[in-house]
Amino acid sequence: MAFDDSETHVLQARRCGDNVLVGDDISLALNLALNDAKDGRLSLRAPTGHPQDMAVSIALAAFETLSAQGGEVTISLTGDAWAPLLPRLIAMGAALRIGAQTVVLPTAFWQVPDRWLMHAAPPFPTLWDAGPNGRHPVRPPKPVGLLYRRFIPWLGQHLQLRAASMDDLAIFHRWQNDPRIAEFFEESGTLEEHRRYLQTLTADPHMLPLIGSLDGRDFGYFELYWARENRIGGQYDADAWDRGWHVLIGDPDLRGADYVTAWMPSLMHYMFLAEPRTQAVVGEPKASHLKQLKNLGRGGFAHVRNFDFAHKRATLVRLERQHFFESRLWARPDTGQGDTDQGAPLSLSLTRLRRTGEE
Repeated sequence: MAFDDSETHVLQARRCGDNVLVGDDISLALNLALNDAKDGRLSLRAPTGHPQDMAVSIALAAFETLSAQGGEVTISLTGDAWAPLLPRLIAMGAALRIGAQTVVLPTAFWQVPDRWLMHAAPPFPTLWDAGPNGRHPVRPPKPVGLLYRRFIPWLGQHLQLRAASMDDLAIFHRWQNDPRIAEFFEESGTLEEHRRYLQTLTADPHMLPLIGSLDGRDFGYFELYWARENRIGGQYDADAWDRGWHVLIGDPDLRGADYVTAWMPSLMHYMFLAEPRTQAVVGEPKASHLKQLKNLGRGGFAHVRNFDFAHKRATLVRLERQHFFESRLWARPDTGQGDTDQGAPLSLSLTRLRRTGEE
């Protein structure tokens, strides 16, 4: 795993010219040789002189920083020094053999949970139960504590997602009674009402409330739900592991494009990593909330149709897993990489690599 025993620190990397510097301590700083190719190929030299677990963590940190901005990037693992690490990297899916080459494709690497999830686990067994919108899988036990961590390059900050608990009642209460938030979330109330609200969600198997933070400062509240058991399950034919979400962003100075492009793809990334059977994430924002719909469109969500709940006119939006990873939507949308390259399908990337390896 990339996380150390404290579960609060993750090895970080940054690119500096033709090197990748790994670690925040001089004793961990390494120079990993890079050679830029015209087709976006980077040749990365293996870390040496470290125990295998540390060397794998160093490699994963380097892979993340080289692919965090999106774009058409392929990392070639060249040199005999990679040989001891390749079985681990290939087994987890972080590296792939393409002909005679061993490469890291961001489309695959960003689906590997080891770098970002605190509690990566095999899929829970599929058992079926009756629900309000037909049968649905029995949901796995809900995780607790810190769940996800990612460094956001354009903010220079670490974003974390943790399971909400009653320790978060005070800030939840304050946020819900902000008039701007209450207009759309519609859950203003007393402290006791909000206590019952969080207790109800915590006990509900199909709901998972989260708190988002940036460098330790709480900024947002998210409600994740399994779509089949939710009210949205009555509006479309949800797949067994489709998931949905609600969001509120707390303090005004943490709203805006820089932050939306950090928390939205990170939240989607968490949902796709936490359950590999989740093939789509859905939402049902108010149809009148044009700013949110615009942000969702920029984040890769398709606007499916409008429909009516008893309490609001809503828009069904949907983000497919394949689109998220193949279009590299974890990256900031306005990085200037170009839409064509960012949308290049995995099959095209593999075909190009195979052809290159044969030349």
